[in-house]
Amino acid sequence: MKDTSPLAVSARWPSDRPDVIQLYSFPTPNGVKISIALEELGLDYEAHRVTLAASDVKSPEFLSLNPNNKIPAIVDPNGPGGAPLPLFESGAILIYLAEKTGKLMGSTPAQKYETIQWLMFQMGGVGPMFGQLGFFVKFDGRAVTDPIPRERYINEAKRLLNVLNNQLEGRDWITGDYSIADIAIAPWLRQLEKYGVDDMVGWDGYPNLVAYLDRFLARPAVQAGLNIPPRS
Repeated sequence: MKDTSPLAVSARWPSDRPDVIQLYSFPTPNGVKISIALEELGLDYEAHRVTLAASDVKSPEFLSLNPNNKIPAIVDPNGPGGAPLPLFESGAILIYLAEKTGKLMGSTPAQKYETIQWLMFQMGGVGPMFGQLGFFVKFDGRAVTDPIPRERYINEAKRLLNVLNNQLEGRDWITGDYSIADIAIAPWLRQLEKYGVDDMVGWDGYPNLVAYLDRFLARPAVQAGLNIPPRS
């Protein structure tokens, strides 16, 4: 068992249980991916609340863990070879946790890569495009009077939703079995309502996605993970 305390991040966010996975996060769509995965996988962990304020994510302590100054990040004191493993980028963390436990990434090599394929779809498409739509509708981008940026992201969000809705035809989960791909995708679907753009993108016109999100949110591990660490 390894102690994470020598890592600089522990100076700002000290650990009560340094022998378990340390999660540094905030309950955004990207942040809750990891808390949900940890809950689903039954891994023991300690959560540290890292706000999106520059005083947290741009602090020297957090930058020592993630030079890209974004949540989430983890430290696994029992990483490969028994050495501590610091890790950032939510997609990389999901793959690591799934491989560590042998769960939520399919039971064959083909299923593994299908899961990673849809995880990358979220990382490269759903997250960035939905996030930009939120920026232009709910946040500072509202001040932009040119309608072109907002329309661009509305149309791209609709296109991505249609891809997902088609993929879910006749399926409960993105790849058939519940996986880290669902843990990555579904929190961003939930975010559409929080951004106030669900009507703009015609959310009710994607019945497979509506049912899918309901199934996801009904899972006990999801309900727990959505508020870890608590916002306040």
